[in-house]
Amino acid sequence: MAFERGSVLRGVVAGMLALSVLGLSACGSTKGPKVFQTVSQDDVGGFNPFKGLGGGGGKAPASEGSIGVNGYLWRATLDTLAFMPLASADPYGGVIVTDWYVNPEKPDERFKATIYILDTRLRADGLNVNVFKQAKDGAGGWTDVPAADQTATDIENAILTRARQLRLSNIKG
Repeated sequence: MAFERGSVLRGVVAGMLALSVLGLSACGSTKGPKVFQTVSQDDVGGFNPFKGLGGGGGKAPASEGSIGVNGYLWRATLDTLAFMPLASADPYGGVIVTDWYVNPEKPDERFKATIYILDTRLRADGLNVNVFKQAKDGAGGWTDVPAADQTATDIENAILTRARQLRLSNIKG
């Protein structure tokens, strides 16, 4: 029997096609879309979006519908920066961005903050605070000026203190 080039190539092509179909079918899933539950205030005796995140000492279980960061740090950040207008808050990514805040006592300067919550545990290194400052120039516009490093450190310490308070109040009561 003589070697036929066409029949071998057809076999290789058929084999590649079969492997491609098998590989593509492995990408499919029989699971439905994720469903998140909403909890009303009546169900829990007061709305608590951080219920089920566990204490700050260990890793929080990653469950459907829970936020992706430490709940105490998240709540403490929102509490600490409540005086500043909020531009955006992403509880899954752990990013809080405030809008510009002008202190009524110093109308010629304004501040903006970006806070990153980096961990699901209540730890000092699980928080990163960036503060931006602008000052009014002579023409009435705003120019960027460096903010004192101590400002970011003070905000970070205030958030950590509030997070510890929240955790202790949750443990005791």
